[in-house]
Amino acid sequence: MFDNLSDKLDKALHVLKGHGSITEVNVAETLKEVRRALIDADVNFKIAKDFTNRVKDKALGENVLTTLQPGQLMVKIVKDELTELMGGDASGINLSGNPSVILMSGLQGSGKTTFSGKLANFLKTKKTKKPLLVACDVYRPAAIDQLHVVGDAIKVDVFSDRDNQDPVAIAEAGVAFAKANGHNVVIVDTAGRLAVDTEMMDEIANIHKAIQPQETLFVVDSMTGQDAVNTAKAFNDILNFDGVILTKLDGDTRGGAAISIKSVVDKPIKFIGTGEKMEAIDVFYPSRMADRILGMGDVVSLVERAQEQFDEEEARKLQKKIAKNQFGFDDFLKQIQQVKKMGNMKDLMGMIPGAGKMLKGVDIDDDAFKHIEAIIHSMTPDERTNPSVINSSRKKRIGKGSGTSVQQVNQLLKQFNQMSKMMKMMQGGGGRKMMQAMSRMQK
Repeated sequence: MFDNLSDKLDKALHVLKGHGSITEVNVAETLKEVRRALIDADVNFKIAKDFTNRVKDKALGENVLTTLQPGQLMVKIVKDELTELMGGDASGINLSGNPSVILMSGLQGSGKTTFSGKLANFLKTKKTKKPLLVACDVYRPAAIDQLHVVGDAIKVDVFSDRDNQDPVAIAEAGVAFAKANGHNVVIVDTAGRLAVDTEMMDEIANIHKAIQPQETLFVVDSMTGQDAVNTAKAFNDILNFDGVILTKLDGDTRGGAAISIKSVVDKPIKFIGTGEKMEAIDVFYPSRMADRILGMGDVVSLVERAQEQFDEEEARKLQKKIAKNQFGFDDFLKQIQQVKKMGNMKDLMGMIPGAGKMLKGVDIDDDAFKHIEAIIHSMTPDERTNPSVINSSRKKRIGKGSGTSVQQVNQLLKQFNQMSKMMKMMQGGGGRKMMQAMSRMQK
């Protein structure tokens, strides 16, 4: 996410991070490079120029040149301005109304149907709502089938009428169905076109008028860059939508849409899509995104994701097992499953400060744990509970059964033993013991 932009901004700000003297001349030169980085990321030239002018005014106004840490202060100013440019504060979704009606709009291929499912899943699991998906795309082949497949995957009801070719009537019938069947949120998936046209705009305007949604959201493919911003403006002129959803932020995106869309349409980005799975949806926090763009990571989001998967009862059981030295591979497997639920590995690593630079150019596969899981599944129940019984002949059998080598089995056993010792040290006064162990290792 924004790797190229992050790299260019880091290089632009490098001279002001304590590497050399700070002068008014190199501040101006740095901001010129910042502006170039933003334009390369497909940010509109005027927006990029206004942004760097504001940064320059603030920097000189706060006497960056004479502070003890001018580089850090400059980075903070850039971060604050980036946050403001992307909307300032996170914007919530309006769930008033009974039912709350959410109208999804956007071009064909923007990811509307998939994101309708993600949003339904988010509202069901995080907001304890009972959503209904309504299929109003009567033009695209298999669009209705796609929404039904998505609904089945997340166990959410889908309303459709294959015999009706009137999207307005289908939308109204869907809202009526929701009221009659206890659904408190209705998400209406509408048709898109390959380009903005009058017929499309009239149709969605008529749906909007008929169902009076609490929220009208514009879904845009972030990989289309400045085109996404222009399309958003065209839709906003007709619909006056409430917020933007950026999809495919996990792709090779330049980031221009995320950075400049708010200043063009004056509507907040409410959600982002960060992967293919139904759980790959995040509330958009401008401040956290600015941190990530500047290579500072996003520890808050990482902790939040971890807490969502955290089970206190399971943690207590695990603690007892560690204390009794009974931590086995079945327990290790459970920990892996919890990490996998947090999201794709590349996205998670990007939330760790500094990890982006270290992993630049490294392809982190979502199946990073695949061979580990295969090795563990190839063990007998006794081997998983008592790893110490695994001898050389067992290692050969495990390697063969998992499609891995004996070396990989040995590596996993070594890592498992090291982790078990570390976890044991963390039990009661563990910090002191761990420091002592680490100092002995260094001697």
